[in-house]
Amino acid sequence: MAARNAALERRIGYRFREPALLAQALTHRSFGSPHNERLEFLGDAVLGCVIASELYVRFASLPEGELHERRIALVRQSALADIAKSLGLSEFLQVGVGEEAKRLPSVLADSLEALYGAVLLDGGYEEAKKVVTRTFGEELDRIAAAKPLKNAKSRLQEHLHARGLPPPKYGLLSTKGRPHQPVIEIECVVEPLGLRMSASGGSRQSAEQQAAANLLKLLEG
Repeated sequence: MAARNAALERRIGYRFREPALLAQALTHRSFGSPHNERLEFLGDAVLGCVIASELYVRFASLPEGELHERRIALVRQSALADIAKSLGLSEFLQVGVGEEAKRLPSVLADSLEALYGAVLLDGGYEEAKKVVTRTFGEELDRIAAAKPLKNAKSRLQEHLHARGLPPPKYGLLSTKGRPHQPVIEIECVVEPLGLRMSASGGSRQSAEQQAAANLLKLLEG
């Protein structure tokens, strides 16, 4: 087991001081405990932070909405699954529900996030940042060269239209903060599906975009 996992350590460019953390990151709940769900939670958070900071530095002139769209494009399930495939992550996973489960996009994406969480616990944020940027290298470069992305509200409306559904509805939930620094909370609702997601922003437009992105992520998940 240790020798096999060492191959993955070479691929991500990080050697674990606590091999048990790596083993846990590669263990699906169906296989037994300790499994990787808690590490996935941690990895999701560090991934979001690293990608947000990388985009902030790389795109100094882009507004918040465009930065957000690029972040969503990078951390969506299909993008994470592609990175996991490029690492050959399925070779190292332990699952108890059949070998085919190792290749499911959801399992691959969740396991990759768990891997990032394990690196964070083992080596700290800077090491986790290195692993994230190293494994995301080509994707980050691709996004850097991409043309402006279609905003979340437009993509959500197109997604719903393709399914024969009406456009979403947006509603104001609350307005807080000072007049010059408002915090506006918006709800995005797809009534035929019984789905709703909320988000906050410094303007109604940014909050609507975030709420649409959250709902789109749920639909595409």
